[in-house]
Amino acid sequence: MNEKSYGKWNKMTDKSLLETIGYFIQSHRLNQNKSQNQVANAAGISRSTLSLLERGEKVRIDSLIQVLRVLDLLHIMDVFKIENQISPIAYAKLKHKTRKKASPNSSNLTNEEDLGW
Repeated sequence: MNEKSYGKWNKMTDKSLLETIGYFIQSHRLNQNKSQNQVANAAGISRSTLSLLERGEKVRIDSLIQVLRVLDLLHIMDVFKIENQISPIAYAKLKHKTRKKASPNSSNLTNEEDLGW
């Protein structure tokens, strides 16, 4: 496993972060027993671009996404998902508006009167 401290991403240099991503890609590619040529061809990129990515060099983000797709690793994109959250104030207002008891419906009372009871 890589010796880098994964808990301190913000303290890592950009170069170190790129190297970590490259190591991640290379490790998963090798675990899947795929060559650089196989992954690069399936991703629609050159082998040299994949090599740059694995060495921690700068590549286009769409190349990274294509490689993640080929290696079936797109699930890591979940960290970018934005969940809609309601603010505490909006939640309190919503709770305040919820009905606490039923009120009689005036149209129902009129129908009962028509029955002649």
